[in-house]
Amino acid sequence: MTVYLDPTKKHDAILLFDCLDGNPNGDPDAGNQPRVDPQTNQGLVTDACLKRKVRNYVEMVGKDETTPERYKIFVEEGSVLNEKISRAYTAVGLPQEKGDPSQQAQVAKWMQQNFYDLRMFGAVLSTGLKAGQVWGPMQISFSRSIDPVFPQSVSITRCAATEEVAKKDGSTKDNKTMGRKEILPYGLYKSHVFYNPHLAEKSGCVSERDLELFWQALIKAWEFDRSSARGFMACRGLYVFSHASKYGNAPVHELFDKLKIKSTVAVPRSFADYQVDLDEDLPDGVTLTQLA
Repeated sequence: MTVYLDPTKKHDAILLFDCLDGNPNGDPDAGNQPRVDPQTNQGLVTDACLKRKVRNYVEMVGKDETTPERYKIFVEEGSVLNEKISRAYTAVGLPQEKGDPSQQAQVAKWMQQNFYDLRMFGAVLSTGLKAGQVWGPMQISFSRSIDPVFPQSVSITRCAATEEVAKKDGSTKDNKTMGRKEILPYGLYKSHVFYNPHLAEKSGCVSERDLELFWQALIKAWEFDRSSARGFMACRGLYVFSHASKYGNAPVHELFDKLKIKSTVAVPRSFADYQVDLDEDLPDGVTLTQLA
């Protein structure tokens, strides 16, 4: 088995991605402006944003798997979560009342086996019908840009009117609509990923293919998530540190410090404006796989 696909081992990873002339993750509480750390002006992208890209990718490719029923998505856009919990109660043959802890565990187990994002990321399953809470083995941190970013609000004009408005003299009023787009010129972001084999062991249903799809999603999901608002985004690096022991062979911060990134110009505007250095002198029992 390829080491970085082994669900019984501990894995820690660094993801690099960038955004050119777009908004990688707007903040609805700030007029949808790109998220920033107000003290350092470094850009931020939430874990939920990256998990959504993974979910969308797995939902797209999962239907072509040999066991597509294992790759359904629990947290879908526009779906009703309680309906899926109700379906799980029916599938395991339990009455749809508030089950006791053992019954809830049965329902949660069935849902982990059938919903990819649930067995990987976990979820709260007590939003109506109770099925407990699942702690997923795969977690993603907030992403932070290497350098400060400088969001801009760009004016745009729509030449077509939504409805005809007449002037007092009877002529048609020019009813052009003004709007805005919130973008940043460029940002290179770094995120940390953690896989805990002990939580995977509890469910007993995380497979080698599950891990393979996850790493693929971090690399390829950007290709199927294009929009004018997000500009041009791409994966610029994925470094997976795999431990021989499920308890880990080295502290994760020491491994992440092996990757050094610095800009080579005053105002970076592309990935080529950065120097990425990787110290491959690793502790015993740690294997590094560079997937992108």
